[in-house]
Amino acid sequence: MKCYIQFLTTPTADTRGTAILLHFDNKRYIIGNIHEGLQRALIQLGPKLGKVGEIFMTGRMEWSNVGGLLGMVLTLADSAASSAAAKAEDREKSLKRKAEREQMNGGLSQGGGGDSEPLKGVQLDEMSRLTLFGAPNLNHLLATARKFIFRKGMPLEAIEIEDQNGKDQDRKWAPTWSDENVKVWAMSVLPQSPLTEQTIGSAPLNPRKRSFDMVDVADADDMTKEQLRARNLQVTKAVVSDMFASQWSLDALFETPLSEVRLPAALFVRDAKTKKIERYTGPVPGGRETLPDITVLVRKPWPGANVKSLPRTEPAKEAISYIFCCHSARGRFRPEEAIKLGVAKHDFRRLAAGESVFTTDGTTVYPHMVLESSRPGNGVAVVDIPTADYLEPLINREEWRSEAVAGVGAIVWLLGKDVSQSPALRGFMEEFKHLQHIISSPDHSMNRLSLDSAASATIRLSQMDSDRYQPLISTNNATLETNGPTPNQDLPKSVHIPERGEVLNLMPRFERDDRPKVPLLDIEAVKAETSADVLSSASEATRGIAADEMELRQWADGLPSNDAEIITLGTGSALPSKYRNVSATLVRVPGYGSVLLDCGENTLGQLQRIAKPDELREILRDLRIIWISHMHADHHLGIVSVIRAWYTEVHGAQPADTIPFSSDLHSNPAKLMKENRLAIISEGSMLQWLHEYSAVEDYGYSRLAPIAITPANPSQNIASSLQCPPSTNPPISPTPPIPQRGNASSPSPLLSPLLLNLRSITAVRIPHCRGSLALTLTFPSGLKLAYSGDGRPSRRFAAVGRDAHVLIHEATFDDELRGDAVAKKHSTTGEALRVGAWMRARAVVLTHFSQRYQKVPVLEGVVEAVGRGEGLGAEEEEEVEGEGDGPVDAGDELMGDVSDDAKARAEASSTGKAVSARRSVADSELEETAAAARNMKIAIAFDYMRLRIGDIAKMSYFTPALRQMFKDDESAKDEGVGKPTTGSAKAEVKKKLKEKASKESMKPASGERS
Repeated sequence: MKCYIQFLTTPTADTRGTAILLHFDNKRYIIGNIHEGLQRALIQLGPKLGKVGEIFMTGRMEWSNVGGLLGMVLTLADSAASSAAAKAEDREKSLKRKAEREQMNGGLSQGGGGDSEPLKGVQLDEMSRLTLFGAPNLNHLLATARKFIFRKGMPLEAIEIEDQNGKDQDRKWAPTWSDENVKVWAMSVLPQSPLTEQTIGSAPLNPRKRSFDMVDVADADDMTKEQLRARNLQVTKAVVSDMFASQWSLDALFETPLSEVRLPAALFVRDAKTKKIERYTGPVPGGRETLPDITVLVRKPWPGANVKSLPRTEPAKEAISYIFCCHSARGRFRPEEAIKLGVAKHDFRRLAAGESVFTTDGTTVYPHMVLESSRPGNGVAVVDIPTADYLEPLINREEWRSEAVAGVGAIVWLLGKDVSQSPALRGFMEEFKHLQHIISSPDHSMNRLSLDSAASATIRLSQMDSDRYQPLISTNNATLETNGPTPNQDLPKSVHIPERGEVLNLMPRFERDDRPKVPLLDIEAVKAETSADVLSSASEATRGIAADEMELRQWADGLPSNDAEIITLGTGSALPSKYRNVSATLVRVPGYGSVLLDCGENTLGQLQRIAKPDELREILRDLRIIWISHMHADHHLGIVSVIRAWYTEVHGAQPADTIPFSSDLHSNPAKLMKENRLAIISEGSMLQWLHEYSAVEDYGYSRLAPIAITPANPSQNIASSLQCPPSTNPPISPTPPIPQRGNASSPSPLLSPLLLNLRSITAVRIPHCRGSLALTLTFPSGLKLAYSGDGRPSRRFAAVGRDAHVLIHEATFDDELRGDAVAKKHSTTGEALRVGAWMRARAVVLTHFSQRYQKVPVLEGVVEAVGRGEGLGAEEEEEVEGEGDGPVDAGDELMGDVSDDAKARAEASSTGKAVSARRSVADSELEETAAAARNMKIAIAFDYMRLRIGDIAKMSYFTPALRQMFKDDESAKDEGVGKPTTGSAKAEVKKKLKEKASKESMKPASGERS
């Protein structure tokens, strides 16, 4: 049996913590910090996670330790579902082949001649289950995501480690958990001195609001603290179970009297003649017309939608560590002894496997007769000490002097700031000097590049366009904490600092693996890979810009705040990849501050790679607004880390001691600016998630200004409004009430854009998922910015974004994949440009590209077609009404929200007005739109791009060089020289590349411009 641990990550800007893979041939286990950026690091490093069944999270229940968990769980669930589907397909094929063979032999199979009915019995295998181990509040953390995480392919159990001494009733050291490979002892440690109690950044969730339909509970007032905690854990566990093992189906429709339907919901009826199901278009509840006495077909809400709020909790102080020990290994088989005892050779395998056999004379031979003595299993301890307060309670635990550590050969120390300097730690290491001591800490681990592919792409882009791209900030001799020489020389000589990819063998022998470590990225070798064609084309672009300088300057001078900067921190869709992170765009406007448009996982790490510490502090201090367009995980799972960094920089991580934000806002509207709050603007579900998670840790919620925005509807002359959620309840209902024109009353205070120092802010629904919004902002300088993070092209968005100076729009698919775009409710490149043309936008920045297709969108022919007016007059159906009862990601983004449209439809039903009208464009307007398209400037975004809006017109000059660069990448892959250059083959690669460049330099340079 072979077993080893491998360091997947160490603390860097790309990977904020330490993650370890425990590897057996039949199974894998992840240990340590499930931090933001872990998925990208795994994609880069290459280990497969298909056999992961357990995750052991160390440390406290804080976002810095578990920020990558929700994304990781989604990936593992989807992987499990794909695996189960593949197995079912293989089984179906096998059944069909069997049936065909039997039919050829004149018979029929018992399975019904290839009928797929037996597939109904296919069950997920044990590897499709996932068990999480972690500190208290683990279930609460998962349950907060019930609005945007829903999977059925992977039953999940979250086990919270309680404080325990590890002994059973017989005073023996029984493991906390074990399977066929490993025994695990969990250690829950509280700090020696009580941590400073800080007020949670939100008022307590209202305990009187009952929504826990799945359990029958007594009144909380009659419970002890322990009983209440157990009840609350039961509730959150039930929520988590329904998130991953529910039988809810997107396709299931139920007959319901129309009068009993609760909006939002999609309504259907069955045609009496054709029996086909059609969308219901008649009067709906809330309208002026009398409702017909009929039944309609609706979807029942999925289980998570019934849970309006979670039970109260508070930050947990426990930090979790583990001891892992392999089972004892069976002794080596001695064939000579077996022969002496008369065992036939064909029985050797059974004896070696631990079975008894009989000789020819009937004598029983037992395994111990022919096996050497069993070898004790080796093991490793993974210890997480966030602060020095946890050290003494940990090292004084009885486990260290018990049979629980009998096979342990090393301790991996995951240490917080300055813990390594503790004399108590040095004394413990001296006492246990027979063990290997491995320290992974921000104080000692080098801030090296972990994402080689992304860094290599940025290096090549910087060669092509050094004004927009710079090599990423990294240090091979400094840590993330110190930004200077590391104090590793102060550590005992026996201490080892691990590096990414490093392996420590546990079985059959405990030893360091001699396989090569992941080498550092060779920047010069990466530069050498850039072909002469690319450099020549880039030089041509630079000359073209210089020749057209006057014209370009004139264009830039026509823009207000033309020195405003767009920083694209994540330009990929759905999942992080080697080359692109998930969605995040920072807009810095001089004289105003910064706005962050969406905030995908590890946005903070992306910022740390392009901004030195002083500039990063400036960016955080200037941050005014974070906008979240919708609740898909790839658009918001980095927000807690960014808020935490802002909270630490601006407020010293001290919570507000004033009354909640919304309580006196109406009488004191300047409160937002006076208290230097960060505005989080989104729909209600997002604000509720931030509020619920604030019960797990103080990440800065008390210093925020959570603001809900209602969607505008230009066709109904309804404008957006800003509302502050109540402070003592979950922020607001998933869709805030829409104020009627001329009605001064409102259920919650209305805010003026002036409070945000904006001229205007408008959001509209777009077809994508429940609650998906597109945004327009007008800054004090007059700069108008439009942003669509995800969604189909929308005339409604174009109307509110009219005359935008810059449109940032998703372009997930190339135009040839329009069918995929329609199915997944995304936009193609051409469709994004058409939205810009409808808007009369001065410039368009394309982002949010599919991670599965080529890295440069196809623009050839698309720009020209839009400029000729093709598709600009096409009728567009503003179909944003959808199935509002489902989770935000159910059915692969098939959901929509109907709150505003359903109410408008109800009002329109009595007047005969149509809300979702097909629009046609007059010939004169069409020509104006086409002219706007021809004058529109286009930029293609890559991660880490820093683009001043006055320079957008320059970007098209570099399109030929970009196309050539990624064409070369494909060719290099075919030749085996396209990967990040590391290792002993560098010299040979450089030689090949120089020879290739020499040949290519004789070709004529392309002067194409698009």
